[in-house]
Amino acid sequence: MVGAPVEVWVRLEEGETLPVLAGVDRYITPTLDSPAAVRVEDGVLFGSEGVLGAQVVITDGSTQDNGRALMGTVEWIWAECQTWSMIPLENLIAARSGSATKIAATITSAAQAQGAGFALEQGVDALVVANQTELIEAALIVKSQRGELAKIETPETLSTSELSMAVLRLTSVEQAGVGDRYCLDFLSLFSEGEGVLIGSSASSMVLVHSETVPSTFVPTRPFRVNAGSPHAYVMMADGSTKYLAELVSGDALLAVTASGQTRALVLGRLKIEQRPMLKISFTVDSHNERKPKEAHVYMQQAETVRLLDHRAQPQSVTNLSSEDTVIGWTGHGGRHLGQSIGSRVEER
Repeated sequence: MVGAPVEVWVRLEEGETLPVLAGVDRYITPTLDSPAAVRVEDGVLFGSEGVLGAQVVITDGSTQDNGRALMGTVEWIWAECQTWSMIPLENLIAARSGSATKIAATITSAAQAQGAGFALEQGVDALVVANQTELIEAALIVKSQRGELAKIETPETLSTSELSMAVLRLTSVEQAGVGDRYCLDFLSLFSEGEGVLIGSSASSMVLVHSETVPSTFVPTRPFRVNAGSPHAYVMMADGSTKYLAELVSGDALLAVTASGQTRALVLGRLKIEQRPMLKISFTVDSHNERKPKEAHVYMQQAETVRLLDHRAQPQSVTNLSSEDTVIGWTGHGGRHLGQSIGSRVEER
């Protein structure tokens, strides 16, 4: 959430003198003649004590990725969008999570100051403006607003070495028509009791069991998890999430047991077919609300698709009903492009 201070940087043209303005933190100038001065040379930011960071001019997805790649390697990234756009700033802010790198962003209007200052409910770390009274005042207003907000702890990066699993109570199991079903086939075999985390919400997932359980009519496929619908999230090996529709061969996903033990498995193939689907709804305890919130997941209507009950026993989704319990995982905070962020995100 927003709460961290934001700086105001004023960019001076050649020949302009260094003014002293209340609330301005740094000045971008051709020369370093003040502790508050920043000089740019060949894309490198220099402060009075040496290298401060890097300048990134964003013109397309590739140059945006150049900025994301610098996260964690420099103190500051100064982002200049050739054409003003919030999306690159949001993507940089999401990529910043968990690193000490700060983002300075050039803005050219008062509306942009508000947008950059509060993007993803976090905002950039510095607003860079031309030496114009209107722009400086707009940036200082955002600085004041940010300073007044209570500091809220940002979410910790999810540790995937071991997860704390939860017991979820089902509220309904209902037919949902026909949809695209994604089977995930891996380069390694699962053990009984292992599966992957799937959910329509990135913070509320069920543990979908692998096809390691013998069936009367179908042979086991111990390398496979029948994971559900394309819009569903799946937990990746690094703690991020992806939509099932985004997965590609070679991705590393997180295999999980009922007790929360984890390991990384490499995806070899996706098998996508039209199949009848079930909507499985369940409740999740919320620390911020008086009553549990509801979440859901869509799974293929087939006996070989199984979730784990509270005893860690695989149960076919075709045998599940309301009031049954299953094992899953719940987290807090929102996500942007799969990365955990401090924004409030509601998914229904």
